[in-house]
Amino acid sequence: MRVVGGRKKGRRLASFKGRSIRPTSDKVREAVFNILPRDFPFRKVLDLFAGTGAMGIEALSRGADCAVFVDDDAASIGIIRKNVEACGLGLAARVVKKDALDAVRFLSKKGEKFDLIFIDPPYESALVEKTLRAVDTEGILDADGFLVVETSKRAPVNIGLSRLERVDERSYGDTLVYFFVVKEKEDA
Repeated sequence: MRVVGGRKKGRRLASFKGRSIRPTSDKVREAVFNILPRDFPFRKVLDLFAGTGAMGIEALSRGADCAVFVDDDAASIGIIRKNVEACGLGLAARVVKKDALDAVRFLSKKGEKFDLIFIDPPYESALVEKTLRAVDTEGILDADGFLVVETSKRAPVNIGLSRLERVDERSYGDTLVYFFVVKEKEDA
């Protein structure tokens, strides 16, 4: 697994051996970043269920100012820290060992907003929809930001949200990737 673009392109990232954690493949990561706006206007990134930190590191490599990596697994936290340091991105990264739903509420209470949010929980868990609802309710996605959700084709996302709307959906093997933005406010 490597960083696929930006100033850290080609850097190897540590991953898990023999565990059930499924890092986002290089192919899917590259496709996601090719779909996002080319001028990469994202300053602040939130990587929920960060695993190895690959998505957030990719964003930092491509010009994001800072990234918050959230995972509740101690081994994941160790891998994320190792990858961030190996890429020389320690000053731009904040690693948080916390449940994703608790992290969303905590970040909201602190008034934090993000230009780019990644949600990639274990496939076929109820965590995708719960986390989407929390991000929608707490309003932590900036008005011009993007939310990217990765899930299995066997567990498509079909929920109504009050603040967020799906603007794109892509399929890569067994992986579905959804892109959400904040809904435009209707003029009264």
